Amino acid sequence: MERAEAYGFCGAVSGAFLLSCLLFAAVSRRQRAPYMDEVFHVPQAQAYCQGRFLQWDPMITTLPGLYLLSVGVVKPAAWLLGWTGSVVCSVGMLRFINLLFSAGNLYLLYLLLLKIHQKNKAVSGFQRILSALTLATFPTLYFFTFLYYTDPGSVFFTLFAYLMCLYGNHKTSALLGFCGFMFRQTNIVWTVFCAGNVVAEKLNEAWKTELQKKKDEKISSKKGSFSDLTRILQFLIKYLISPKNIVKLTALTWPYIVLVTVFFGFVFINGGIVVGDRSSHEACLHFPQLFYFLSFTVFFSFPHLLTPTKIRKFLLSLRKHPLQYGIITVIFLFLIWKFTYVHKYLLADNRHYTFYVWRKVFQRHELVKYVLVPFYVFAGWTFADTLKSKSIFWILMYFVCLLAVTVPQKLLEFRYFILPFLIYRLNIPFPSIYRQLLELGFYIVVNAVTFYLFLNRTFQWENSDEIQRFMW
Repeated sequence: MERAEAYGFCGAVSGAFLLSCLLFAAVSRRQRAPYMDEVFHVPQAQAYCQGRFLQWDPMITTLPGLYLLSVGVVKPAAWLLGWTGSVVCSVGMLRFINLLFSAGNLYLLYLLLLKIHQKNKAVSGFQRILSALTLATFPTLYFFTFLYYTDPGSVFFTLFAYLMCLYGNHKTSALLGFCGFMFRQTNIVWTVFCAGNVVAEKLNEAWKTELQKKKDEKISSKKGSFSDLTRILQFLIKYLISPKNIVKLTALTWPYIVLVTVFFGFVFINGGIVVGDRSSHEACLHFPQLFYFLSFTVFFSFPHLLTPTKIRKFLLSLRKHPLQYGIITVIFLFLIWKFTYVHKYLLADNRHYTFYVWRKVFQRHELVKYVLVPFYVFAGWTFADTLKSKSIFWILMYFVCLLAVTVPQKLLEFRYFILPFLIYRLNIPFPSIYRQLLELGFYIVVNAVTFYLFLNRTFQWENSDEIQRFMW
C-alpha cells in the first residue's frame, strides 16, 4: 500500500466511523429499549454478563458466539474503565459491539479487494478505497450495525476467514470459520467455500496443463459451449477419482474438513442445524430463493449489471442460443410452480421490506411469479457474465455454495443474502469510477430512506400498545 493510499484509507475509515457514531447516537436516543430480535439477544447477553451461562432462551435459533464475544469485550473494558452497575452490558453497550464489527468489516473488505485484484495494476488506490466504503455501507448489512444482531459479527468472521484462506493460512481460516459458525450455523457453507477456493485453484492449474498438452485454447475462451462444459465435467470426474489427487487436496484442506466434520457432529447431536425454536425455521427446497437473490443482486448492483451494453449482449446471446434459453425458461417455470413457499412471517409482519415487496409485487396476481421469469433469466445471465474473469471451477464452487445457503431457507429474508452478495461483489472486475460513485450514491440514498423511516415513521398495531418501526 502506497503512503498516499494508506493516508486516504485511514481518513476514509475515520470519517466513516465518525458518521456511524453520530447515527448510532441518533438510533440509541430514539430506540433505547431492545427492538425486534433484540428482545431475545439482549437479555441472553446480559445473562452471560452476570455469569449465568446455563441460561438459554429457547426462541434463539443461533449459537452463542455473539454473546460470548460480547462478554469477552465488555467485561474487560468495564474493568479497565471502572464501569459498574447497569451501564455494563446495557443495550447501548451491546449495540456498540456491532459498531466495532462494522469498522472491522470495512478494513477486511479493503484487504480482500487488495488481495483478489492484486494482479490488476490499472486499479487505483482511490478505486479500492471507494469500493471498500461502498460495500461497508451495503444497506442490508449497514442497518444492523446499529442494533444488537448477529449479522455484522457473522460477516466479520466469514470475511476474515476468506482473507486468511486467500493468503494460504488455512488453519487460521478454519478457526475463524468456526467463530463465524458460532454466530450463524449456515456460515459453515462459507467454510466449504474457502476449501473450495483451494480445490478450484488446483483444478484450474491441472486443467491448464491438460489444455497445454492438447495444444488447445485457453480456458477463458471455453466458457459457454455445451461441448466444452461436458469436457470440463469429464476432466473434473477424472481428476477427483484419482487417489493421488484426493490425498493432495485433503492435505491442503484438512483444517476445513475437520470443521465440517465438527458441524455434522453438531447436527447429529442437536437433531438439526437450528437450536431453540425450530418451528419457524424448517428447511425445504425453496428454489425460487435463488431467483430472489439474483433479483436482489441486480437491484443493488444495477450500475454494473443493468447497463445498455449488458442488455445488448444478452439479447445477442438470446438470438444465438434460443433453444438453450427456452430450456432454461421451462426449468425456471417448473421450479417456481412446484417449489414456491410463503412463510407465515412474510405475510404477517409489516415492519420489513420483504412484506411490501411480496404484497405489492407477488400478490398482485397469481401469474406475476411466472411473468418475472424472463427477468430472472436475464439476471442469471448478467450475474454469470460479470464472473467470467474467474475460473470455471471457482464459478461452479461458488454456485454450489450459493444454492446451499439460499435454497433451504423457507423465509424470504434479505439478511440471508448479505454474505453471498458481498463475496460475489468482491470478485467481479472493478467498474469505472463513475459506476462506483453511482453505486455508493445509491447505497447512501437507500440507507437514508431506511433510517428516516425507522426513526421517524413509527406506527402501532391494533392489538398492541408498543411502538413499531420499519426496518430491513
